[in-house]
Amino acid sequence: MMLLFTSMVMAQGKKHKNDNASTETPQTITTNTSTTATSKPATTLKADDMAFKDLSHDFGSVTEGPDAVTEFTFKNNGNEPIVIEKAQPSCGCTVPSFSKEPIPPGATGTINVAFHTKNHPNQFNKTITVVSNAGTKVLTIKGNVEKAPTGSVPENTSMIRTN
Repeated sequence: MMLLFTSMVMAQGKKHKNDNASTETPQTITTNTSTTATSKPATTLKADDMAFKDLSHDFGSVTEGPDAVTEFTFKNNGNEPIVIEKAQPSCGCTVPSFSKEPIPPGATGTINVAFHTKNHPNQFNKTITVVSNAGTKVLTIKGNVEKAPTGSVPENTSMIRTN
């Protein structure tokens, strides 16, 4: 009796596997097709298609206090829109900003960069890594921040407090 029961269970298992196989095949094909459709599309763009006028900017000497600001421009020399994904500065004292809109072929895009000079006297050399669907470019800013004048009253360099 036990042998008969085991044979019936095995036969039913085979029947279910065959039933599922016929219904799973179309689902598997559908799933694979939708997965392919949602993957990231290939691009023909190259890093050189994002052609910057200049990759570096020298501010020279600037006075401590106001931000030192510059604008980097590039032309899309590719055959499809360039989308900037991010612009990552090398430190928190450098703040890049850029348009989130795609830059069409033949059009010009910009990346604005501000360097916070306050409390950053002396020379600086900072980078901004720009990542786009065309690849990665590294922009550089440099200069010298001159300490701001302290005013008409001489600075107290004494170790004695005068509060």
